Amino acid sequence: MVWGILICCLLIPAIQLLAGEWMVRRPPQKINGLVGYRTRRSMASREAWLFAQEYCGRLWRKLGAWALGISAGICLIFSRCGERALTWGMLALEALQLAAVIGSIFPVERALKRRFDDQGNRR
Repeated sequence: MVWGILICCLLIPAIQLLAGEWMVRRPPQKINGLVGYRTRRSMASREAWLFAQEYCGRLWRKLGAWALGISAGICLIFSRCGERALTWGMLALEALQLAAVIGSIFPVERALKRRFDDQGNRR
């Protein structure tokens, strides 16, 4: 059970790192409602769409790499604790990881707002 919990705590940053790499190297070319960084501002034009994919991808690569390293270290520390402490520590860690994923929306939207108007035209 301990290994399962530890592996689960590394999944979010690993997926974030891989998704960021994918968004930078092979971003979705067509604006769609299924795959990619999708907000009203990012979907306003093709240029805004491609910018958002690359910007978010680069941010996620950085956040994912940092979170993976920090999470691995925290997992090692908590693996020496009892099962109850491990469970609560890993739940807290996963909540922080999810907050980082959700929080990444704000810098991407700020960058889009600086570079594009509401219709997706470059400023």
